[in-house]
Amino acid sequence: MKKNEFPYYLTAFLKTYLPGSRNVSENTILAYRDTFTILLRYLRDVRGIAPDKVRFADVSHGVIEDFLSYLENDQRCSTATRNQRLAALKSFFRYVEVERPDLLFECQTILNIKNKKSPKPVIDYLTGEETKLLLQQPDTSTVKGRRDLALLSLMYDSAARVQEICDLKVSSIRLSSPAIVRLYGKGRKTRDVPLDTPCVELLTKYITENHLNKKEMQDTPLFFNSRREKLSRSGVSYILSKYIGLANEQGGNISEKITPHCLRHSKAMHMVEADINLIYIRDILGHESIETTQVYAKANPEVRRKALEKMDNKSNAPSMPDWNDNPDIMEFLHSL
Repeated sequence: MKKNEFPYYLTAFLKTYLPGSRNVSENTILAYRDTFTILLRYLRDVRGIAPDKVRFADVSHGVIEDFLSYLENDQRCSTATRNQRLAALKSFFRYVEVERPDLLFECQTILNIKNKKSPKPVIDYLTGEETKLLLQQPDTSTVKGRRDLALLSLMYDSAARVQEICDLKVSSIRLSSPAIVRLYGKGRKTRDVPLDTPCVELLTKYITENHLNKKEMQDTPLFFNSRREKLSRSGVSYILSKYIGLANEQGGNISEKITPHCLRHSKAMHMVEADINLIYIRDILGHESIETTQVYAKANPEVRRKALEKMDNKSNAPSMPDWNDNPDIMEFLHSL
């Protein structure tokens, strides 16, 4: 295979550049891989080009535009998914334009493809009462119920992403004061999140009951299934859905759209309502920019209500004097 062929650079991009030069996470690499899997299937099924025959001329600006339309129209992908696929393609062609300067112009035409604007999604989250009701559902008389309560409590208290929870090891938790959980998040970045006393108590009992406080257990998964394997994302989603169903049977009205990520949203919203500084919220959530964190303040109706109340107070201007009470002014006006 010649070095200047498309397959060579795609392989180098996925197996060498992303994990080596960029040091991106495994999940990011898998997402990029999925994008190119779909692209190669499109080229094979729609354009009749076998994957091993693909050349850079076969992935021109026009072809990429058609591929994006195919995602939306044939695959019924959302605008957000379409834009994510485009971001992966752009990352590849930024890599190619450096490795192959002779393809600079072709790469630039693809990099100039614009993202499609889409309406901002509504942030789904639980109210304080809904969160309380949800955490009352696990049956603490069973081992699995106590595990699930510790899991859901930690997910909410730490505002962790679901993959961050799945990847936790016993050594990620420090229960002595100040208690923290060390999360390994996006961009291979770690952050320490403080834990509240009730969550610490649940975790202490859970770790002790499962004999995870032994030195040789420090590298084992914190939360695991019946086979002692770490919980998967789908496993966590299943646990949450089960208790949402139980909560609704108890008279709750929790939306079925609530996902594990919504517990993260819920914690963020509740911190905003508690007037916690956005800088601290940003650090707990692991956002790179404060602008990302501000989304919660903008979306929270309680914050808007408080802002309107402050505005109403400022709008109470002092009353103006009635000219009818001033005889000098009235005499002047009648003389006109």
